[in-house]
Amino acid sequence: MIKIKVPATSANLGVGFDCMGLAVSLYSTASFEKNDQPLSIIGCEPEYQNSDNLIYQAFVKGCQFLKQDVPNVKITIDNHIPISRGLGSSAFCIVAGLMGANAWFGNTLTKEQLLDLATQIEGHPDNVSPAIYGQLGVSFMNDADVQTVHFEVDPKLHFVALIPNYHVSTEKARSILPTEMSYQTAIYQIGHAVALSKAFELGDLALVKTAIVDKMHEPFRSQLIPDYPSAKEITEANHGVLYISGSGSTLMAITKDDDAADKIITDVKKSFPNWEAHHLTVDTKGARVI
Repeated sequence: MIKIKVPATSANLGVGFDCMGLAVSLYSTASFEKNDQPLSIIGCEPEYQNSDNLIYQAFVKGCQFLKQDVPNVKITIDNHIPISRGLGSSAFCIVAGLMGANAWFGNTLTKEQLLDLATQIEGHPDNVSPAIYGQLGVSFMNDADVQTVHFEVDPKLHFVALIPNYHVSTEKARSILPTEMSYQTAIYQIGHAVALSKAFELGDLALVKTAIVDKMHEPFRSQLIPDYPSAKEITEANHGVLYISGSGSTLMAITKDDDAADKIITDVKKSFPNWEAHHLTVDTKGARVI
């Protein structure tokens, strides 16, 4: 049996719209083993237990890239990354499937090749890059050429995923954005994004609070999360900073210590008892075979 463990990812990080992504310590696994029929999938809803399953589709793409016949396979999924909540559930599926195929045929693909293939499936690298490499990734594309650089995040920073019991449609999250942006706003975003990368490396929460404030998407997407103001108030009352993870609905709080992170969870659970909340660290390894 081959088992692939993949971290959840949190994209955008405020001003890092569509280019920044962070791997965090919430994990899902997918296992691959020989089967007596072409495909069996367990561990997910019945409607995904077929060849349309994204993990299987990525597995097939990996086999095809390696010029290997697709084997009869049984896939067992143990998913802890909420679906459609802005924590990289699709990146988990894609990376797990590709790495499953790679491991099946001898681990000949490099991480760079895995990133290229994953980006082809996902359409953008901001989630799949940290899922593969871990840490904070900043990614962009020159035509079809994927570039990614990585930053260490100081362990003094703590992350709290606040996961509402509702999702935000990616289509709505895209359609609510304005179609134009001024040079002034572009300059603001660039400067803040560069500073935010350094703030994470330094573990400088004061600089994070200043640099992460976004003007490109969060003022609009926050309108799709009705409890955003309350969650932000709770976070700031505990000396943290809040951003929308991916396109939502998950909100990610950043704090300077364990006590503040745990207090945010306690306060959020009082106000929103049906929400999930996880005190997380930064994953430094990325996806791996276990």
